[in-house]
Amino acid sequence: MTPSLTSAYFLRVLAWHSLLLLLLLIGSQAMHALEPGALLLGGVFMGLNFGLLSVGIRWVLSPTASRKKQRLGMALLGVKLLLFLGLVSALFFRMNLDGVSFVVGVSSLLVASVIGTLTSGPSYSST
Repeated sequence: MTPSLTSAYFLRVLAWHSLLLLLLLIGSQAMHALEPGALLLGGVFMGLNFGLLSVGIRWVLSPTASRKKQRLGMALLGVKLLLFLGLVSALFFRMNLDGVSFVVGVSSLLVASVIGTLTSGPSYSST
């Protein structure tokens, strides 16, 4: 997997994620079904998580990465995990968030990644 392909996939998924969040926000306002703040917070939370995960994995798995960059990438992934677990805990224990709306926002990234993969065109295997 080349860095340009990885970057293109990352941007494609984030574009789909943003579009899905916008559509969910419009739909939730029209139907009064979901809390828009929790929905947006869940979507932004997963977007940031996806971005940090992408950077950390790229640094760790890059064939040209130095030992220092690989260690930095692993440290980034560890800090990201602790930061986001703490943030989710704080959000649910300190704030009165609608859990269903938050989960719908989080799930929009999963749907965006499936759409981004399906719209990327044919993939050719070397086998």
